[in-house]
Amino acid sequence: MPILSDTVVLALFGLGLAVLLLVLLLRRRKGRGRPIIIDGSNVMHWNGDVASLSSVKEVIARLEAQGFQPGIMFDANAGYKLADHYLDDRHFAKLLKLPAKRVLVVPKGQPADPTILAAARDVGGKVVTNDRFRDWVEEFAEVAEKGHLVRGGYRDGTLWLDERALEP
Repeated sequence: MPILSDTVVLALFGLGLAVLLLVLLLRRRKGRGRPIIIDGSNVMHWNGDVASLSSVKEVIARLEAQGFQPGIMFDANAGYKLADHYLDDRHFAKLLKLPAKRVLVVPKGQPADPTILAAARDVGGKVVTNDRFRDWVEEFAEVAEKGHLVRGGYRDGTLWLDERALEP
């Protein structure tokens, strides 16, 4: 079906353009903070079984206080988990009180993992997540390096991040 292939090509082009814009923004702002990518779909589950942006907001605030410039990426279904309907980049940016250029929702049908890992590689940053990305180690060997993935969560209601992994 030629129309389907055109749609797929356009979707891939749009995704590539969005990742490029996020990477360029984070690189341009390097002087304002070290770039880091947050796996928003993972982090929004850190404080319990129910998806919530409060944990994402708290992680953003902590990272910014430590001199980072975070970019946040979500799976296409993240809006359904939070609000029972699709939310795009602008919706998430508004909810997180961030510029839309720092937020990316990966298109439906595409895994967010390679997009997250490619963006981190492109900006020379780490990834905040508890995902180990085992399926992507062959393509993104850096995920196996100690400190590339910044783990975190909540203990007794208090956010913790692997501070050793956040060191330069």
